[in-house]
Amino acid sequence: MKIKAVAALGLVALLAACAGDDAVDASAGAGAGGAGVAGQPDPSTIAYFNQVVGDRVFFAFDSSEIDSQAQATLAQQAQWFRNNPAATATIEGHTDERGTRDYNLALGARRANAARAFLISQGVQADRLRTVSYGKERPVALCSDESCWAQNRRAVSVVVGAPTS
Repeated sequence: MKIKAVAALGLVALLAACAGDDAVDASAGAGAGGAGVAGQPDPSTIAYFNQVVGDRVFFAFDSSEIDSQAQATLAQQAQWFRNNPAATATIEGHTDERGTRDYNLALGARRANAARAFLISQGVQADRLRTVSYGKERPVALCSDESCWAQNRRAVSVVVGAPTS
């Protein structure tokens, strides 16, 4: 019985030592374009922009007004763009399925332009940002209730000109 306990403790110690080596290996590449803190992507990459900064903001029904939560996300996007001057973006405007195609294309354009104007007000050069409206043509959620509609009312900043990961 004592042998099993000693063997189990030895196995735990061995696994802990291996995990410690992995942690050192993961942090070793952080300064050289590798993973950032705790597995986060490098801050200059598109992956970091999408996963950590946030590539999208959401809107209320039939609105292109930037609310406080969207302002916070767009402010972080603007900071990322200031830190990555070679990057550009296309800001996509989207709507939910309600309304006519033409109305939703116009609303999507207003949403994309509102996000673009906010980024410009935060110091991002206008020539680095273009807009496109997809209206209701590219939903991310497919159902006919508020849970899906809320996900589809968005502006998405699609970044190019930066490392992908």
